[in-house]
Amino acid sequence: MADRIKIKIPPAIVTFLRPDSSTEVKLRGLEDASGMSVCDQVLLIVCLMQDTDSVVKGAASTMFGSLPPEPLIEFIQSGIEIHPVILDLIAQKHGSSAEVVHALLKNDALSHSARQLLQEVVAENETLQESAVDVTADEGSSEIAKDDEELEPVDEKGEEFQSKYKLALSMGIADKIKTALTGDKEWRSLLIKDANKLVSGSVVKNPRITEAEVLTIAKGGVQNDEIMRLICSNKEWVKNYKIRKALVENPRTPLPNALRYLSTLGEKDLAAYAKSKNVSTVISTQSRRLLQSKKK
Repeated sequence: MADRIKIKIPPAIVTFLRPDSSTEVKLRGLEDASGMSVCDQVLLIVCLMQDTDSVVKGAASTMFGSLPPEPLIEFIQSGIEIHPVILDLIAQKHGSSAEVVHALLKNDALSHSARQLLQEVVAENETLQESAVDVTADEGSSEIAKDDEELEPVDEKGEEFQSKYKLALSMGIADKIKTALTGDKEWRSLLIKDANKLVSGSVVKNPRITEAEVLTIAKGGVQNDEIMRLICSNKEWVKNYKIRKALVENPRTPLPNALRYLSTLGEKDLAAYAKSKNVSTVISTQSRRLLQSKKK
């Protein structure tokens, strides 16, 4: 989207897109986007991705990348006139979603180059799915064998119990999710690292999880973006200063959330972020701005 394109701006989002609107107003627009109509929401985010303010541009780009498939599909199928460049941008950022790809291919405004690329992706995925059928059947057979083995009586006096780690290796996804939702601290610390996002995401929904554990998760290298969104959506957890600070520092925290928590931190932390190379340039830039505004 390097070239200037013309887009009809709905009245509901004009305030957030005026050249004289402040950074705070534009960021507030991104925060309020979830309450807008799908068309207004997507258009606002796309337009702010082109903003000259690096903080706004970064926040909008991050937010666009984390949009779930549902609003994008609704936008693509809305019937409004959508500029091909916007559809190409959706294809570029969300081409891994089969549902989004399917909706894009049905939209006549999609550019020829993007259409060709998506069609190749679909063909490749179909080939992979066909080749995986035999593997899936084999895995099903091995799981049945494991179930049969578990029915055999175990001599508890003559054998040591399996560790939780070894138990996890033999558990199916459904059992792991159930354990993540109800298990103790040891299980939670183990399953938060599970490669399956449904399993690791269930850990933070466990009613027994403590703020200390949430802080550890927020500080850690969790690869599941949904976990960060769940933490951010819990009003009780984000009242904790240390958790807010950890969320600001974690690159997987949705940027609008990170920026909102940043504004609640003390001057000492802001000064550290302003000079730090361990946080994103968006966070360090906004930290400097917040410090300057506090000094006025």
